[in-house]
Amino acid sequence: MSSLRILLLISSLSLSMASYNVMDFGARPDGRSDSARAFLAAWDKACRAHKPASIVVPAGRFYISQALFQGPCNNGALRIFIQGTLVAPSGYSHSSTWITFKYVEGVSIHGGTLDGQGQPLWKCKMRGGDCPGGATSLTIGESNNIVIDSLSSLNSEMFHISVFASSYVTIRGAKITAPGDSPNTDGIHIQKSTYVNVTGSTIETGDDCISMGEGTSNVWIEKVNCGPGHGISIGSLGDQPQQEGVQNITVKSVVFTGTQNGLRIKTWGKPSSGFVRGVTFRHAVMNYVQNPIVVDQNYCPGNVNCPNQSSGIKISKVSYNDIQGSSATPIAVKFDCSPTNPCRKIGLQNIKLTYGKKPAQSYCSHVHGKTSGFVIPPSCL
Repeated sequence: MSSLRILLLISSLSLSMASYNVMDFGARPDGRSDSARAFLAAWDKACRAHKPASIVVPAGRFYISQALFQGPCNNGALRIFIQGTLVAPSGYSHSSTWITFKYVEGVSIHGGTLDGQGQPLWKCKMRGGDCPGGATSLTIGESNNIVIDSLSSLNSEMFHISVFASSYVTIRGAKITAPGDSPNTDGIHIQKSTYVNVTGSTIETGDDCISMGEGTSNVWIEKVNCGPGHGISIGSLGDQPQQEGVQNITVKSVVFTGTQNGLRIKTWGKPSSGFVRGVTFRHAVMNYVQNPIVVDQNYCPGNVNCPNQSSGIKISKVSYNDIQGSSATPIAVKFDCSPTNPCRKIGLQNIKLTYGKKPAQSYCSHVHGKTSGFVIPPSCL
């Protein structure tokens, strides 16, 4: 969302809602002075208002050490208009969050940039130092009816955006950027949440563009460009014996460019009570992707705590339709499922994946399904 559009929107709404500019509460756009208290003071006013309210962040760089915007609020229509950039601390601490919205309803965020300044932590991790996990730049926790519109996120320490235990969350027009070698910088992570829509977004990162953890349902992902990164993933699941399932997921009209994976389902190779079912992948383009279609139920980093075991996650009713493009490795379609809980009701329709001038291959282990239309490489279902 351009600054002009934000200004026009602010002007059109100024007569109908209370409006609070963070500068009036002491925020300074110099990128050095900590404006966290000013932002929280503006939030307190807007949250207490008994009519729709807005918070305005003008142009400039606003340093925010850490901020928790907590509800519940007195109104269910609180808009935050950001023209400037919010800047995280340049070092790193043991905090797992930077900017958090919790227990809120009816909040929308329009425009703006979050600069997580994650480079020092990445360097620590890359050299094998004693490093904290890192902070997620923006967390939506235990909240409902949230809109994130045209937000940019740069260089998060860990996840860029996390949606946790929330419902009816819309993320549209996001632009998420971090280097391809930045560790654990997932673009959008969704967990224990339902009715989450991600549309019209571009994600370039060092880990999953979008990842979905346990307890995720009714997710719609459409018109997303992913790469570099690790693809769009369900999982990893099954690291604990008792886990909620993942169901009713749709991923459509997505483009992967130079990613490690395309459409991935990943589970730990050890007993667990979870499941994945009712997943639709359709209309995807793969541009030189290492693993365009992959189900990996033998995930066991370093062969620690799970060797010689099999995944308890039950995968069923997963369909792939109109998946086309190029693979960077010979095996373009891989179903490596659990020997004790085989994948069931897997569907392939109109698949065309190539591997340079050589024929691509499929790999199947403990999987049952059917094909229709053309399927290249030839199916092993």
